[in-house]
Amino acid sequence: MPLYLHFSLPHSCAFGKKVLNLHDALRAENLYFSNNDMELDKFDRQLRLLVLLTTEHSLSVDDISRKLDMSRRSIYRYIDAFRALGFNVRKVGTRYSIDCDSPFFVHISNQIHFSQDEAAILARLLSERFDPTPAERALRDKLASLYELDALRRQGYKDVQATNLATLFQAVRQERMAVFHDYRSARQGEPADYVVEPYLFMADNMEVRAYELSTGCNRTFRVDSIGRVEMLDMLWTHTAAHAPFYTDLFHFSGEQRFRVKLLMGHVATGLLLENYPGADAYMKLADDGRHELDVPVCSFSGVGRFVLGIFSDIEVLGSPEFIEWLRARVAQMSEKMDSLPVKRKK
Repeated sequence: MPLYLHFSLPHSCAFGKKVLNLHDALRAENLYFSNNDMELDKFDRQLRLLVLLTTEHSLSVDDISRKLDMSRRSIYRYIDAFRALGFNVRKVGTRYSIDCDSPFFVHISNQIHFSQDEAAILARLLSERFDPTPAERALRDKLASLYELDALRRQGYKDVQATNLATLFQAVRQERMAVFHDYRSARQGEPADYVVEPYLFMADNMEVRAYELSTGCNRTFRVDSIGRVEMLDMLWTHTAAHAPFYTDLFHFSGEQRFRVKLLMGHVATGLLLENYPGADAYMKLADDGRHELDVPVCSFSGVGRFVLGIFSDIEVLGSPEFIEWLRARVAQMSEKMDSLPVKRKK
């Protein structure tokens, strides 16, 4: 079933919400319910029935009659009219609803219509944003239904992981503390419990970044290593300590980034693009035909390994901290070379 961004509940319809807002606005302006205008009164009843059938679970005619104070005869007549106009009116037993996949709804919502897979990708990208803007938070909330347990199961997550992800998403969204029960870490042999403030998903929801209260440090936890997630009724108290977590072009990660600028010849440029396909986003052509790379890195180790491996075809521009790092590594290599045994010629 496609997902509409105007209403987060999976059984709700975007157009129904729009109609409801329009209906309320007209009521507020006293544009409805003129005793001398039967047509407007009839239109009002049709709109209210349309809203009810698209934003509620399926209802019996008696249910509708009680909610809208409408006669059974009028209800049947309007339902037949909706069906004749092309709305997909569903009837299960004696209960009715209008399918949000009706051509009319899809037609008016085609600019904001996402498939379930597209919406899941968008939700995942938003969940990996550190310190989201108000607009991003609002959009994330509208996609919250994709992190409900049943939705996660439909996306292929196993029961335990789906349950933990659903609880984690609620904790992040509501800015609450959580306990990771029986977390299995490679550093520790025995499972342990951790009280944390989870604030950022990473690696396609496979990892979560969280502030650990016992150590006062931010740490990455693997979701599939958590035995059970318990959300606490306690809000975050260390928000200022939460920090973004980056992964650079050379696959090194960290909370800080440093800028490195390089001028590369054809050989170095080709080698970089071959091993790191995303590098072209950080490159521009220099006047002399070489390529300039201006890239943020989390560690000098990755970019340093690349530079030292083809140093004759690379010039370091600025980046004093990186230059000092290179000098230290070259000195270490030189010292190591001097300590190697020399094989004398006979």
